[in-house]
Amino acid sequence: MRRATGVRVVAEDLELRTGEGTVFSGVGLEAAPGSLTAVAGDSGSGRTALLLALSGRMRPTGGRLVVDGHALPRHARKVRAIAALGLSEGVNDLDERLRVAEHLTERMLLRLRPAPKTAVAPALEEAGLGGLDTRTLAKDLSGLERLRLGVALALLEEPRLLLVDDADDGLTDEHRREFWGSLRALADTGLTVVAACGDPAGADEGTAVVRLHRPPRPGRKRAVRLSELFARKEA
Repeated sequence: MRRATGVRVVAEDLELRTGEGTVFSGVGLEAAPGSLTAVAGDSGSGRTALLLALSGRMRPTGGRLVVDGHALPRHARKVRAIAALGLSEGVNDLDERLRVAEHLTERMLLRLRPAPKTAVAPALEEAGLGGLDTRTLAKDLSGLERLRLGVALALLEEPRLLLVDDADDGLTDEHRREFWGSLRALADTGLTVVAACGDPAGADEGTAVVRLHRPPRPGRKRAVRLSELFARKEA
């Protein structure tokens, strides 16, 4: 696959607040081309929303965010063209009824630029799925295979910034180490890789870690689902 140099990401005192409360605040992050960064936090700490903000898909309400020299949210469209998001619950889930091959074909059709069909095999190989039978239904994939497929689908967009959500969700310690190793290998090709997780255990010592903390939720206001918040920001 074609591999462009990664991007530099700089976030300073970044925050996202809604009428229901704070999603994340005070986030500082700096990632260079060829680096791997883990965004670690418990469920509800805003880690998925932060990935969406870094990719230009969600508008932060405060702080400074620059990706590849493009200030966000002003240049969100330019950032969306160079960033790709792996699977994220409530945002771009797999269709359990489709086969792996169908998911890959669909992502190729959604690309902004034409690409040869030969791009699929390298994407699967780089994601660690070189031996997977693409006739497999999504519902029959293991947790590790689902994560890897999300990465493969994102790689089909030939991104310069790869964002991976729930990088340790439901994985054994061994599978965590394997998956973080795959993300490190992708970063070593020049990509900028940022992965959200509950615990960065399994990542190597060269992985930068940004820790998020669940913000206080005053009062008894209704909790907001991420899918609802995402739709609201995209409107």
